[in-house]
Amino acid sequence: MAESVTPFGTTPSSGHLLASLAPLLREWLPRQRWFAGKGRQVTGFTPVATTELLPPDGRLGLYHLLLRVHQPPIPGAPPHPGDCYQLLIGVREALPPRLAPALIGHVDQGPLAGRTVYEALYDPRPADLLLEALRTRARVGGLRFERNESQEIREGLVARLMTAEQSNSSIVYGDTFILKLLRRVVPGDNPDLELPLALSRESCARVPAPTAWLRAELDAESYVLAVLQPFVTGAADGWELALSELAKGEDFVAEARALGRATAEVHTALARALPTVTLGHAQLELLVHGMTERLAAAVQAVPTLRPYERGLRSAFGALAELAAEGRTWTAQRIHGDLHLGQCLRSPSGTWSLIDFEGEPARPLAERRLPQPPVRDIAGMLRSFDYAARSASPPAPDWAHGCRAAYCSGYAEVAGRDPRTDPVLLRAYETDKAVYEVVYEARHRPDWLPVPLAAVRRLATSDPTLARETRP
Repeated sequence: MAESVTPFGTTPSSGHLLASLAPLLREWLPRQRWFAGKGRQVTGFTPVATTELLPPDGRLGLYHLLLRVHQPPIPGAPPHPGDCYQLLIGVREALPPRLAPALIGHVDQGPLAGRTVYEALYDPRPADLLLEALRTRARVGGLRFERNESQEIREGLVARLMTAEQSNSSIVYGDTFILKLLRRVVPGDNPDLELPLALSRESCARVPAPTAWLRAELDAESYVLAVLQPFVTGAADGWELALSELAKGEDFVAEARALGRATAEVHTALARALPTVTLGHAQLELLVHGMTERLAAAVQAVPTLRPYERGLRSAFGALAELAAEGRTWTAQRIHGDLHLGQCLRSPSGTWSLIDFEGEPARPLAERRLPQPPVRDIAGMLRSFDYAARSASPPAPDWAHGCRAAYCSGYAEVAGRDPRTDPVLLRAYETDKAVYEVVYEARHRPDWLPVPLAAVRRLATSDPTLARETRP
């Protein structure tokens, strides 16, 4: 299909538009689940790009904003220009009751004075406009709607916003597609598009192939803003499925083994599709240094960790010793933030992996680095532990069984059991548990005992993971 240029109206100057929106966004943004700067005042905004998708001269207006948000610096942190967020702002004279949850506020100044603005993703008409732009490969200002021409996008698919808490926002179209809109965006190749595209070239069925995507081309920089993929109808979220089995007193061993096989298939395909590297002494020194620095910062942030610091540090020291002896490891592109919530099981029982964005808090360049596959494995092992300890009462034996089965399933495909490399596995699981302690202390204090239980286990100087996780 030939590329189209959508004839939208002229956008008001970014400064004038922000004069209308800024007072409301200062209050609204910090309440959003995907806003990363919670706990710090919003002091100002800088427009990165403002695109009018529908002029507000009828019943509905629609603006696409890339907005840099300024906040006071974090003490001790390096200077930061502010996070850039993607917003879709709807404009109406008044909101119908069905859109009440989307309200941002009533504007009293600037070019939108007297109007009501709201989160447009709740509204089917703006959602339909996005899908149509992708279907027709529209270009609007710096926005580039692109698609895989081998996949059909039908017209008339009913849109609905997924309301589950997440770090981005997703719209489902007729149980056929799901559009993931990235909220906090940075310039560069986002792995949430890059890796699924690479896997599709390898015919890896474990990851839904991208159907279409949205980029912003601004000066010399390119931003990935959204990805449209097939929707797995009737799929069960891995986390919810695990909790359901726990609540019924059922084990999860068969599913964990199948999930291990799925993970290994994805890792194997990524190693074929993209370059791999060998981590020698110098690279491993940097890796261990990063782990050690994160531990030191965590101990300062959460003093509860202090009694375990020496033991946790030994996990990283053991890895450094192996590197000094000349041990090397292969690194490749990986998922980067793998846990049960990033996995879907179809009604036929097939597991898929989703959300390849990595940890959004980490720099994009870091998320795109080749890493040992065991980092993903450690994340999944921690996820089994989280599920087991969220049960009442906690079920550590359930977690042990899942961990063992997952590693066995992985070995069936990869040809190598991750438990045969206990020093590397312990180091990565320790690094993950330390991260979890800081996260829970800041955001969910009631959950803090979950990673602390792992910290107590991992703080031993004897890496017994191989014994703990074998059946």
